Order: sequence, then structure tokens, then C-alpha cells
Amino acid sequence: MFHLPARFSNYDKLLVAGVLALAGTSWLRADEFKCSSGPARVAVIELYTSEGCSSCPPADRWLEALRNQRGLWRDFVPIGFHVNYWDNLGWKDRFAARQFTERQYALAAAWGSSSVYTPCFALDGREWHPGADLRAPEGDSPGPLSVILGDDGICHVRFVPAAGAPALALEVHVVLLGGGYASKVTAGENRGEVLHHEFVALALADARMPLEAGAAMAELKLPVPANPGAERRALAAWVTRGGRLEPVQATGGWLN
Repeated sequence: MFHLPARFSNYDKLLVAGVLALAGTSWLRADEFKCSSGPARVAVIELYTSEGCSSCPPADRWLEALRNQRGLWRDFVPIGFHVNYWDNLGWKDRFAARQFTERQYALAAAWGSSSVYTPCFALDGREWHPGADLRAPEGDSPGPLSVILGDDGICHVRFVPAAGAPALALEVHVVLLGGGYASKVTAGENRGEVLHHEFVALALADARMPLEAGAAMAELKLPVPANPGAERRALAAWVTRGGRLEPVQATGGWLN
């Protein structure tokens, strides 16, 4: 059963592009990190969740189990966005961020809804429920997406659209993920529970990708995560058409 939050002020429907100044790089690998998708589409699965919602732990466990699936990073990229509209109901979620709530509202608006709920899944920008195949349809090959992350926190992204694809404005979105977290909840609906999290979105940044000579490229400095103490760290990136939320292509991988 899904929980519906109480009504509260609407947020502007925008993608937050504010990138924080890099205060340190201790959370990065010591060497250069690379990941790439290949030409076939990699699906993006998003979970909107909160430690303050009693219906969310089963969804969190479902997302956690994806860590052991063979298709991880190759066929799909999982992301857990913690929203903040439960924070005033007894328990403040340390992973919650207003920009993640804004993203969920933007998705809901694209689905024709003015309200949001948790837990909420989206697959490639569409409202979705676990149980269906996480892989993208066969034959869907938007082109390869590659990411190189240096130890200075600079992320270099390159996307080569498939031949014949329309020359549209593109944007890239990069998120730092953390796993192995445990939270002992002492108030709210999950009082007394110890909640475990994987693929938690810790920091999100985006940038425009100019298309030149058949390739779209971007360079951006990644934000410092607000909760750096993760047992596992990963990076995920996906490309969208300008002003749209549906992923065109995605990639990701473990940082450690």
C-alpha cells in the first residue's frame, strides 16, 4: 500500500543545476574512474522514498537486492532519491533533499498528476511498479555514453547518438551513490527500526551537452556528498533531451 503525503507548497518544476564547490576529494578513487554503456539502451530505475514513511522499507529492500543482479550497470542503473516532505512528521531523513522532491514533482507533472507519494518507482521516466523486466526493449540502441572521472572531481562525459538520431539539445545528469548505510530510527512511523539503504543519491549535478561532429560532450565538477561515510560508492549518469526527464541513455559503475 502506498502512502500519500499531506498537501504542502508546490515546488517549481525545474532541474536543479547548482553544483557545490568541491571542498575535498577524499570520497573519490585514487585512480581514474571510467564507465560506458555500449550502444544498447541502459534503463534507469528511480525510487522515491523516505525514512519517515512506514511503507518504504520493503521498496528500499527491493532496491537493495539489485546489487546482486547480473544486469546491474549493464542493463539498468538504480537510484534511490530520498524526498523531504516526510521530514516534519516526526523523523528527519538525513538523505532527503529538496532537489530530489522537486524532481519527483516534475516527473509527476509529466504523468499528469499534481501530487506525489512514497514509495514511488519510475522506469525511464515512466511511473512503474516492480515485477516487470528491468531491461530496455531489444533493438533500442540510442548510442554509447561514456564517463571519465578524475581524482580531481572533474567528470568528462561523451555521448555519441546513433546514426539518424535527431540533432536535439542534450543534457547530462550525474549522481553520486552510496550504499551500506544503516539508520536507527528513533521517531516517526518507523520508530525502533534499523533501515538499510543501497544506491542512495548523495549529490546530483547536471550540465548541457553541446553536439559537435556527431558527439555530445560535457565537463562538470561533481558536488561533495553530504553523507560521505558509505561502505560502497558508485556513480551513475544519464542523458536526456533538453528540458525533458526521460533518459535517452545511461551508464554507471562502482567507485570502490
